[in-house]
Amino acid sequence: MAGEHILAIDNGTQSVRALLFDLQGNLIAKNRIPIQPYYSQKPGWAEQDPDVFWQGVCQSCQGLWQMENVDPKTIVGVGLTTQRSTVINLDQEQQPLRPAIVWLDQRRTEGIPPVGGLWGLLFKLAGMQDTVRYFQAEAEANWIKIHQPEIWKKTDKYVLLSGYLTHKLTGKVIDSVGCQVAYIPFDYKNQNWAKPSDWKWQAVQIEPEMLPDLVQPTQILGHITRAASQATGIPEGLPLIATAADKATEVIGAGCLEPHLGCLSFGTTATINTTHHKYIEVIPLIPPYPSAVPGAYSLEIQIYRGFWMVSWFKDEFGLVERREAERRGLEPEVLFDELLRTVPPGADGLILQPYWSPGLKIPGPEAKGAVIGFGDVHTRAHFYRAIIEGLGFALLEGMERTEKRSRVPITALRVAGGGSQSPGVMQTTADIFGLPVTRPHVYEASGLGAAIDVAVGLRLHPDFKTAVDEMTHLGDTFEPDQHRHQMYQELYQRVYKRMYKRLQPLYNEIRDIVTEK
Repeated sequence: MAGEHILAIDNGTQSVRALLFDLQGNLIAKNRIPIQPYYSQKPGWAEQDPDVFWQGVCQSCQGLWQMENVDPKTIVGVGLTTQRSTVINLDQEQQPLRPAIVWLDQRRTEGIPPVGGLWGLLFKLAGMQDTVRYFQAEAEANWIKIHQPEIWKKTDKYVLLSGYLTHKLTGKVIDSVGCQVAYIPFDYKNQNWAKPSDWKWQAVQIEPEMLPDLVQPTQILGHITRAASQATGIPEGLPLIATAADKATEVIGAGCLEPHLGCLSFGTTATINTTHHKYIEVIPLIPPYPSAVPGAYSLEIQIYRGFWMVSWFKDEFGLVERREAERRGLEPEVLFDELLRTVPPGADGLILQPYWSPGLKIPGPEAKGAVIGFGDVHTRAHFYRAIIEGLGFALLEGMERTEKRSRVPITALRVAGGGSQSPGVMQTTADIFGLPVTRPHVYEASGLGAAIDVAVGLRLHPDFKTAVDEMTHLGDTFEPDQHRHQMYQELYQRVYKRMYKRLQPLYNEIRDIVTEK
């Protein structure tokens, strides 16, 4: 086992990273290639040429081999993890027919006939019609079929980004169960394509033969082809092991293998995840996603725009930090910790609800962002602290829902993603939750999780417990200040948790008025 390395490829929203890990979870080498997340031909659209993602894989890998002390001959297996819910139409030669629709895309398809028959009656009785209509309107396949029927007619395979890159690497149209997070006819409880009688085939009219074959995480997807080897420099014939989507691999890369450990992801979408072996819907009709552990589930609550709000704040209010960061050769976000330090916890009564983009169920599609408590003492520094605290409150609400549904108390938190690099954000999170929060020992938690899947799949470690124990380690831990936690609890219980219910009628009024206009 000594000297054996695992190559993990992580295709995120803003970059593609080639990562080399050893069997103790040490990051031996890393090469990052920035990519344009998307382009927009119309407001709300987010598309990208699929070749941009593939070239990012090629360039990130090729750059890795140029680094000192990196020998591709030491690699024993490859794992791939990608952004979720980015879809690609392939023709009979498995070439893209149109740009990929990226997960950030906001187009909707209204006026689709509702799901009928027995399913329609059941949804009506359960009061779930709006949820199903939302699913239909959000499904990219429905938009393509209605607005680009010539593309849909030529579509041989309809795959996620993970399936597209897997085909480029192995020549096979196949994907991991752990990557199936999208508006597709997938049975999340049984972790396979839905049975013919499932309502999802009515809601998203994809033909079964258009979907790729699936294997569980840790199984072999295929082997690196000669063409892929020439393009990437990865040795021909190496096994490509199934992993999972980036959030799921991030969870095990942060060491959250047991349900009492919560994983907070401070990325573009902020989430709280826990790993369970029992199927549990934290929100009715919203399934848990596949875990990076075969047969397990990743219970997840999302704040859709999450730490994108920090980028939004930087663009709209952070000119001072942008200029100072440029002068000092830093990222602007580094200077935002100074803003946090200038404002007391609680932001002098400024409370923010971070629904800058609505959700499917909680919050509902009518939701808007809200800020209350403004006074003449408040500055942009207060507003920034209110963003961080609002995200913390929203994730705390997600933790409470998870604990209530699973009946498993969460006793400690691991935090990954870009926001985890801020000591101020980490301390604020610990104070809001009243729990110790810890960063993983490496920033690349998603890539490490993919490497863990490879290690278990190739029997380099005998099981997930051993692999997680050997390959994940605790980094910096932030302990809560109990005095501040008590103050946050009062703001959360007496103010924050009441906001949505009281503002929801006004959100509906806004939606109706704007729609009328």
